[in-house]
Amino acid sequence: MRLYLINPSNPLVTITKVKESRWNRYRVWKPLSLMVIAGLTPPEWEITIIDENFRAPDYEAMPRPDLVGITVFTAQANRAYEIAAHFRNLGVPVVMGGIHATMCLDEAMKHADSVVTGEAEHIWSQVLKDAQHGSLKRWYDGGLAEINAVPLARHDLLAAGYAFGAIQTTRGCPLNCSFCSVTAFNGARYRQRPIPDVVLEFQSIHEKRVLVVDDNLIGTRPEHIARAKDLFCAMAQANLRKEWVAQSTINFADDEELLTLAAKAGCRGVFIGFESPTPEGLLDLGKKFSLLKNRDFRASVRRIQRHNILVVGSFIIGFDIDKPGVGKRIAEVASQYGVDNLNVLFLTPLPGTRLWEQMTSAGHIVLDTFPEDWKYYTLTFPVARYKHLSLGGIIEEMISCDRNFYAMPRILHRVWNSLWQSRKPLITLVGNLSYRRNIRLNYKAYADFKYYWENRHN
Repeated sequence: MRLYLINPSNPLVTITKVKESRWNRYRVWKPLSLMVIAGLTPPEWEITIIDENFRAPDYEAMPRPDLVGITVFTAQANRAYEIAAHFRNLGVPVVMGGIHATMCLDEAMKHADSVVTGEAEHIWSQVLKDAQHGSLKRWYDGGLAEINAVPLARHDLLAAGYAFGAIQTTRGCPLNCSFCSVTAFNGARYRQRPIPDVVLEFQSIHEKRVLVVDDNLIGTRPEHIARAKDLFCAMAQANLRKEWVAQSTINFADDEELLTLAAKAGCRGVFIGFESPTPEGLLDLGKKFSLLKNRDFRASVRRIQRHNILVVGSFIIGFDIDKPGVGKRIAEVASQYGVDNLNVLFLTPLPGTRLWEQMTSAGHIVLDTFPEDWKYYTLTFPVARYKHLSLGGIIEEMISCDRNFYAMPRILHRVWNSLWQSRKPLITLVGNLSYRRNIRLNYKAYADFKYYWENRHN
């Protein structure tokens, strides 16, 4: 039996365009969910994982599979449906899963023979058995998996050439931010994989650099922090010889012992969501507000950097508090915080979030011809109506932000600081040049988007 597991691409996402910018190789992550599913698949299945973000496949030249599984994020939905149609026309059954298929079940069922909602671990074996017997159900609900039973991902099934491997050590997030679908999909309960399993899987990854895909690596409660310390100790003792980056909240900076252990375990960078440059903007976030208020962000960032760990700061444009000038304000604030890189996104209502419900109720979702318009739900296009910013206005704020933060004098200043502080000046330079190069790609993308938007509303 031959199984294809496919991660669709989105041609509008500039960070996956490696040909246009070689630095983007460092921003393409392995589709870990498919590697986990492969680890759950019995040996009688011949498995091929296809990552369209890494290499464009020639499906016509490939052997006909017996089953196709497609993971779907919202921005991938259009392409996922195209792939599904291709294989279904050949008489090959298609199973879809992932966040978008879960949140938009009725839509996904129109394009697939079967849909798996929630986490697939405990239901996948049944899906395969039913496929073998030609009796696929239209819908399987995986719910929340028992993470202690998650097998090691099949890291051997993807071709060499990725700059980063990928691993997951926890699931779930208690913060429940209004714009994030993690809590709706993975739950609010913070679930941790057994530490020996995490260490063993780290050892199976052949890349030297690894992305830890946890939505919140260290959690928020004392017992979460204690477990993170135990994990870092075990990783250091195993002498993994890996360098890794992760997502965390700013409380990562609050515990000196945690930072020391993380650095010893190989942590070289953290992605931290600051979200808004103003206290008023933070009120829109939900529970995350309590972690961010009344904090000296510059001091927090500097504490992390003293352990030779780079900090990528994330902000969002489009909150109700945001007015003209917010782009430059974010660039200035991020520079004051001293982050090594800045990633700014448009406030985007994704299905399954509270923000989706709020904007839908208020009639503020502008691009609402689905599934066609899902391709713009990448977080890099303004798909909604914002309180104080027009379409052209919010795009100009994003451009202003990028131009200010990634101006060459500021890049050189950050590289010099990294060198002076004995950190990672080369990585800082590569990261900044990658973002700067994509600014030019974004100009054309924004122009095409405005043309599409204006034609839709004339």
